Amino acid sequence: MSGKRDEGQAATELALVLPLLMLLALLLVQVTLVARDQILVVHAAREAAREAAVDPRPASIRKAAIRASGLKVGGLRTELSSEGGSSIVTVRVEYRSPTDVVLVGPLLPDIVVGAKAAMRSESGQPAAETSDEQKKMQEPRHSGANGASEGSERAWSGLTH
Repeated sequence: MSGKRDEGQAATELALVLPLLMLLALLLVQVTLVARDQILVVHAAREAAREAAVDPRPASIRKAAIRASGLKVGGLRTELSSEGGSSIVTVRVEYRSPTDVVLVGPLLPDIVVGAKAAMRSESGQPAAETSDEQKKMQEPRHSGANGASEGSERAWSGLTH
């Protein structure tokens, strides 16, 4: 008699657990997409630093970051700086990674990922700081979650021993 009562138990348990498993699988997909964006931002920062070493104009630096990463232009932000009188240029790239996976995206805010890269200026002269007006010309910073993971890379021109 207990065999007849337990007949549909496995199907009922599967029906209760399956939505949770699907939500976890979609969450894993979203985390993977954010991790991919982080890797692309690190690559974009390296390329932007290479460009800044040769041509410190903000427009050319931004174009190099976009060209190297393939990320959506609207969420990408670049910033150029130099340390005092040194000939090292530092580029910081931030990207607002959209959380748009079905069912999971609406539950999570967009995540800002960022990376920095530094390189010696090819001209040997100190790089000019980005002016406030040049910063306004760049993509505006988006408000949202700022729990960004940050990759940090330091690249130098020439060989190191």
